[in-house]
Amino acid sequence: MRLEWLEDILAVAETGSFSEAAERRHLTQSAFSRRVQHIEDYVGVALFDRSRKPVQLRPTTAEQRDQIARLARTLRQLTDDLRRGDRTAGNRLVLASQHALTASWAPRFIDTIQAENKEIFLKLRSANLDECFALLLSRQADIAVVYRVVGEEHPIAATYIETLDIGRDQLVPVFARAQAGRLNERFAHGELPFIAYPPDVFLGEVLDHFVLPEIRGATRMIPMVETALTLAALELAAGGIGVAWVPTSLARTRIEAGDLADLSVSLPRCDLNVTAVRLAGQATDAETVVWEKLRAPTKAINEINGAPTVGPA
Repeated sequence: MRLEWLEDILAVAETGSFSEAAERRHLTQSAFSRRVQHIEDYVGVALFDRSRKPVQLRPTTAEQRDQIARLARTLRQLTDDLRRGDRTAGNRLVLASQHALTASWAPRFIDTIQAENKEIFLKLRSANLDECFALLLSRQADIAVVYRVVGEEHPIAATYIETLDIGRDQLVPVFARAQAGRLNERFAHGELPFIAYPPDVFLGEVLDHFVLPEIRGATRMIPMVETALTLAALELAAGGIGVAWVPTSLARTRIEAGDLADLSVSLPRCDLNVTAVRLAGQATDAETVVWEKLRAPTKAINEINGAPTVGPA
């Protein structure tokens, strides 16, 4: 039984609501519900009586509530002690980043850090936005590097959070250059095939709120495939399945090579900030070094201007 599972059970017991428990655990309600279902599948029994409002623990679970709380406290303390000792001894730092940034930004940044500070060991955790924040707030990560729509606030804007803008990126529409003619034909008939993201992940929200509303009035959007992985969306676009909105930093090499066409002349794009986030307060030496390096000007992430563009006319 994992610590986060015990804390999930206690959150439902204390709030009597899956939605309030999800908010407390810094997850979307759908993500939290999936995790609760996974816990029950693992245990092999239903833990909650969902027929009652507020939601209540089933009798067997209620009998074990005090033990669950004790185990959670013990595991939390053990985790903190082990992590503190390991970082002190090994000068380690845990860096969480969104999947697209793990592929595009993280390798270059880690290479820079280790070239100048060979004693620092970085542990990279790749996760979606909610999970990055959950890792940070549960102190399983020291720093999170995530996307934010320009002009929008992070979902955890609080006095105990430090945020640092470290770069700019764009979510741009791309498609296989060799198959642009076929795409133009469909567009001429009022259709645009595209790669969708799940609505409960960050890029899905960006697509639904900031990109697709600018298109829907003029053409019919046809979702061809849904994936939560930007790398998969990139390959699907390269295969001519549909237009994919992906970060420029991730698509740049393929665009410059001519495999992919940047369609942002004809289709909307969305500006993104790349931000580093950490908990305020005392920091380890390794965290201080990495944070200051993030603060320094860097070319790790740049907007791509003048990229080759073709697209629906």
